[in-house]
Amino acid sequence: MFVAMEKGFNSDIQVRGKNFHVQTEDWGRENPFLVSRIYCNGAVLKTFKTPYEEALKPGPLGGEDAIRVALRQQHNRILDQLFTGLI
Repeated sequence: MFVAMEKGFNSDIQVRGKNFHVQTEDWGRENPFLVSRIYCNGAVLKTFKTPYEEALKPGPLGGEDAIRVALRQQHNRILDQLFTGLI
């Protein structure tokens, strides 16, 4: 049985009366970055690009599990920063 790797996360949120779309994706081992973008009205407001070596710290998880956890952490961190007004 084949199980597809989750490639990223998407969230639509409203903050301070504005609608934002946050997209976080794994660019894969050939281009080892986790990339998040914040959109408002279809325009990219900000991009965050984190290399694997920074995002994937040594720990109990490895491989695809570590990438999935790092993706979720980066996505949630950006959502938190939007909600608190840091972005």
